[in-house]
Amino acid sequence: MTEIKNVCVYCGSSSNVDDDFKNAATKLGASIAAEKWGVVYGGGRVGLMGLVADSAMSSGGEVVGIIPSHIEEREVQHEELTELHVVDTMHVRKQMMVDRSQAFVILPGGLGTLDELFELLTWKQLGLHDKPIVIVNMKGYWEKLLNAIDNIANEGFMRQEDKAMFVVVDKVEDVVEALKNAPSEKFDPTTKWI
Repeated sequence: MTEIKNVCVYCGSSSNVDDDFKNAATKLGASIAAEKWGVVYGGGRVGLMGLVADSAMSSGGEVVGIIPSHIEEREVQHEELTELHVVDTMHVRKQMMVDRSQAFVILPGGLGTLDELFELLTWKQLGLHDKPIVIVNMKGYWEKLLNAIDNIANEGFMRQEDKAMFVVVDKVEDVVEALKNAPSEKFDPTTKWI
């Protein structure tokens, strides 16, 4: 695996969530900064996103936000980041987030988080990246999603081995260790169709 310099965090932008999720976001930002890794994220100051960024910065870490202009116009961008990039489209945003990161963490989130997770998995399955992906299944938040992925594999729409594209942890305190020990296997895209 490539040395980690930046960890991309995908998570919810809602603040109307359980305090446990908010506390986890704060812990994750601090733990990433403690490793001297930077945070790459969607550039918002709201919800779990803002908490991750604030915590990483207050712990001495660098934070890069990437936000599309149509969201920036709603004035939800974080103005106090190490870097804030305002881009034209969601596609550019997502590509930049992947390009600027060597690892990915998925906290609880909504449809945007799901979109980003499945794009990461698809790209990894197709051999477009081999970076570690850690899903934080705290409080069983992603359990039904993980069951759905099991079902996809059980029904033959993906290989059972492809479930190794990501690592699942139950608490945010296990993320750093999971990233450090993530398998470095490069997926062969030709096996997708076997």
